[in-house]
Amino acid sequence: MILLIHPPATRPSEPPAGLARLSGCLRANGVPHVLLDANLEGLLHLLSAPPGTAGDRRTERAARHLPENLRALRTWDGFGNAGRYRTAVHELNRLLEESAKGGTCRVDLQNCADRDLSPVRSADLLTAFASPERNPFYPYFRRRLPEILERDTPSLVGFSLNYLSQGLTTFAMMGFLRKTAPGIPIVLGGGLVTSWTGRPGWNNPFAGTADHLVSGPGEGPLLALAGKPGTGEPVCPPDLNGFPLNDYLSPGLILPYSASTGCYWNRCSFCPERAEKRTFRPLPQTRVLEEVGELCRTCDPALVHFVDNALAPSLLGALARKGSPRPWYGFARVTEELADQDFARCLRESGCVMLKLGIESGSQDVLDSLEKGIRLETASRVLSTLHRFGIIPYAYFLFGTPGETEASAQETLDFIARHGESIGFLNLALFNLPVHGPETEALRTRDFYAGDLALYQEFEHPSGWHRNRVRNFIDRKVKRHPAVSAILRREPPSFGSNHAPLFAMAPAARFRNRRPRSSRKSP
Repeated sequence: MILLIHPPATRPSEPPAGLARLSGCLRANGVPHVLLDANLEGLLHLLSAPPGTAGDRRTERAARHLPENLRALRTWDGFGNAGRYRTAVHELNRLLEESAKGGTCRVDLQNCADRDLSPVRSADLLTAFASPERNPFYPYFRRRLPEILERDTPSLVGFSLNYLSQGLTTFAMMGFLRKTAPGIPIVLGGGLVTSWTGRPGWNNPFAGTADHLVSGPGEGPLLALAGKPGTGEPVCPPDLNGFPLNDYLSPGLILPYSASTGCYWNRCSFCPERAEKRTFRPLPQTRVLEEVGELCRTCDPALVHFVDNALAPSLLGALARKGSPRPWYGFARVTEELADQDFARCLRESGCVMLKLGIESGSQDVLDSLEKGIRLETASRVLSTLHRFGIIPYAYFLFGTPGETEASAQETLDFIARHGESIGFLNLALFNLPVHGPETEALRTRDFYAGDLALYQEFEHPSGWHRNRVRNFIDRKVKRHPAVSAILRREPPSFGSNHAPLFAMAPAARFRNRRPRSSRKSP
């Protein structure tokens, strides 16, 4: 029996895609296993704990409103009223913050941070491993892990570590497990582990914590550890059985599905995928459509979330021709096809409600320096066309790249403002330079974080457009521009793009309020 764990804290809006894929592979190969979404369960545990500050009216009110706030995020009613939604998220975050008060951690619906410990320092992760009781989720996993160990007697425990926000709690849970069940081997994998082990000169600092580190897809290594190396098909349809599907904070199941690994473009400068030399491996289009169709029949999701780095044009074409049984969204590159009105119409009719687009800059010179392969005139027509046919563009822009100046940053602001009517949601980011990659060699760099596991570094900007100046430009000029601020006010707090498409669906789907059936509920 294998126990697979998704640790806190990340947005609890849908089942974890990685564990769903691993579960499908193990089930197809006859390997017994159990899934634990400790992120969802742990956050719900903290929310249900009594508030720690007696006499604080706002906290007491948040505690009284807990059932209705959870209901607001689990039904379409909360997505038909932006004010009600924001109140619910704000009060849930307040309860999470209060649950960790008195310690060194701050918890909310998307993060767990410690003011004294950092997940980019291996020494701090080892401290979290040695002292699990200092973690705010300790009361939860101190009770929950022994229950599972006694009930299922797993012979192997795997942790899926994908985000820095999970780092400290992952190591705290591993430390607790090592103390209470020292004979059970621990496997540590996930996207963050893959990035760490891909660093030049990687030297594993975690001896004595995890018995096995897995870099890249985990299906093959798990099958080998289960005594079934090379058996069956390594990439199988995701399996959601065993997840508490009724408990996620969304109005119906959001089905995460990955049609590929890597990125089909794989040419952008400063891209971690390119630096880590991850190859693009797509599933056949017919298989993708068949699997999504079958999952929609068995799970009855409200929304399909394609979690690919970028949906390949061939898959977008297949979706446009064949359609999807349920509404869907995902990340796509700006291409001429998306500017074609007939193609956009077919995408909308296929169920596409939102596309996330990495436009990055409103300066053609900057785009060329980043090797994005995007023409601004194409991006302009894509935004207009998608908006016209009812597909929400969720646009991403990046400020402070080595090829940018204040003048080209102003071009980006002007581009956003000109397309304010077409852009549904907006992500404004400050550029972080990866710690390795061919483009970094020409730049003068220094440590960004004081940590041996940092994925990014600071650099001397060639044009003097340094980080503080860029941040001030974003805060004082970009975010305060009337056209930009109007878009930013629509952003779902804490959940961002995970909930953004649901607001477009709410008016048409508010009467479709049933929840998917599940074989189990979290405690």
